[in-house]
Amino acid sequence: MKSSQIVAGLIVVAAVVWIGSGLMSGDHPAKDTAASSKAAAEPAIFRVAVQTAVTEEHARRVILSGRTEADRRVSVVARTNGIIEQLPIRRGSVVKQGEELAVLSDEARKAQVEQAKARLEQRRAELKARLRLIETGNLPALQKPVLEAELSAAEAGFAQAEAERDRNVIRAPFDGVVNVLQVREGQALQVGSVIAEVVALQPMLAVVEIAERDLGGVKVGDPAHAVFANGGSAEGRVRFVSAVASPETRTYRVDIELDTKGAVIPDGITCEVTLTLAQIQAASVPRSALVFSAQGELGLRTVDDAGTVGFASVKLAEDGLERVWVTGLPGAAQVIVQGQDFVAEGQKVQAVAAVSSAKARQVAPSGSAAVN
Repeated sequence: MKSSQIVAGLIVVAAVVWIGSGLMSGDHPAKDTAASSKAAAEPAIFRVAVQTAVTEEHARRVILSGRTEADRRVSVVARTNGIIEQLPIRRGSVVKQGEELAVLSDEARKAQVEQAKARLEQRRAELKARLRLIETGNLPALQKPVLEAELSAAEAGFAQAEAERDRNVIRAPFDGVVNVLQVREGQALQVGSVIAEVVALQPMLAVVEIAERDLGGVKVGDPAHAVFANGGSAEGRVRFVSAVASPETRTYRVDIELDTKGAVIPDGITCEVTLTLAQIQAASVPRSALVFSAQGELGLRTVDDAGTVGFASVKLAEDGLERVWVTGLPGAAQVIVQGQDFVAEGQKVQAVAAVSSAKARQVAPSGSAAVN
């Protein structure tokens, strides 16, 4: 029993000594905890990649979807009554200006011309004979104006008869294609009856609608490039800019006269038109650098000389696949292109020059943007 008591006493003494040693050195964990808290209170400095964005003169380009439209489209109508005796055209016929489209029945028009011609010759002969009598004093001089008026009336009647005779021949008003043919040979027509629709394929227009925000950058004479749905393309220039907006879309019509170099472009085909607008002050930045502020404004995060993050509100001037042109940057600015989503305005960062996108890595989990 004495030996067991001695062993127990030794165990108690050892336990007391071990606990006492821990209490004596208890100030070290407190120091370590304070150091850890202090380190946690001081956030790590983020590393971000920046590029210098310089504002410069930039000719904006805008791509619009549109359609081709013939410059001239006319419905040819009958100018007199008659029956179609000749119809040398059909739908799709290519015609030249002045070419016959249809010939109507005579309806005694040639006889009326001969009658008017005979009356005119009679009046001329009468005037010639009576002028001699007036000169010899056998007729009063007051009859001369009456005779001259009768001659003028006969000349007008002859001209009218000839014009009526010529109305039975319907001619093409310009070079083009017969798009619609609404009559057949032997059909009776009245004045104003539609015979055919003729469409001029030269010049051909590309018609687009432009938004009001871009209207100020377009003017007559500006260059344009059109690509058609059938694979063709053509250069052109702006010929007309509407001053009145469409009430439905609030856009403005723009007509581009195309230089087709003799190629035939169908009317109404879909096309994509690139317009070069007036030059503005803008800067080119990567598309991925664009962010939204807490207020929902589109912009870029920047870094000043002191390493402080700032925010510049910008507007898109021209969109692209990888880079965009923006306005609103103050001259030259260091724009954050990597790590911009992990920093906030007023934060201190370490800015390093950005590398090419092929070498750039994703932002590290520790919160610093990894840059090679």
